[in-house]
Amino acid sequence: MISAVRRTLDRIYLIGGVIAAMFLIGILVLIVLQMLARWFGEVFAGAPDYAGYFMAAASFLAFAYALNHGAHIRVSIVLNALGRWRRLGEIWCFAIGTALSTYFAYYAIKATYWSRLLNDISQGQDALPIWIPQLAMAIGSVLLAICFWDNLVRLIFTGAHGIRSNVIDQSHGE
Repeated sequence: MISAVRRTLDRIYLIGGVIAAMFLIGILVLIVLQMLARWFGEVFAGAPDYAGYFMAAASFLAFAYALNHGAHIRVSIVLNALGRWRRLGEIWCFAIGTALSTYFAYYAIKATYWSRLLNDISQGQDALPIWIPQLAMAIGSVLLAICFWDNLVRLIFTGAHGIRSNVIDQSHGE
């Protein structure tokens, strides 16, 4: 059962990463369309706003995937220096990350809820209901919180987190 949960969570993180990549492609498409519009003397109203929304969505949706693949900045040098206390240091770091990401996810959901309830719209030319881009931020922050909880629980009970090592970890500071 645990391996099924593990595969499901890894698949969810991967889906978040793929959707983030699609938002990056969307930014490219928006920029090209805006360039074409300028060349033909037209105005693509709201393109910079949409590019900003897409960038926020791409960032937040990729956080969990990036965390599990060792792409976030970690305190590896300090953790390597801890020696036999490394596991305790990692638990402390994951506990702080878990608390902060859970706190942020809670308020991201709350902000999205209130924006929807109050029918808040963006300040740009597009006049988009702001809860729509906030939804990607909320989903991404929830994925990050789940990923931190996942790694913290796994570290406590198995002694190893799920973050794949990166080149910096493998070099041991050499």
